[in-house]
Amino acid sequence: MECTQEGHIYRLDHHVDDNTKQEIRFMKKENGVLVYNGTTNEEVLAMLIDRMKYLNAKCACRENSIVITKLEESLMWLNKRTELRVTQGVETLDKPHKS
Repeated sequence: MECTQEGHIYRLDHHVDDNTKQEIRFMKKENGVLVYNGTTNEEVLAMLIDRMKYLNAKCACRENSIVITKLEESLMWLNKRTELRVTQGVETLDKPHKS
């Protein structure tokens, strides 16, 4: 993994080809204004949860189940953080977060 813009743009290695990278770009806001669009932590966690459930269905193990639980817990805490910030008026929901 390589970070090309701290906290916002990451280049991930491919499993086989060391010369190929996949870029993941996170939404960036400054003073509540969208600078550029991208994904969110919540979306990445939802993707990982889906992938781990898929893998666990193919070859279930205790470790996969624990990973799924911890990822779901992480997503829950991020959603709680967002709910709190919305109630405090320091954040708005541009798009509803899915659980």
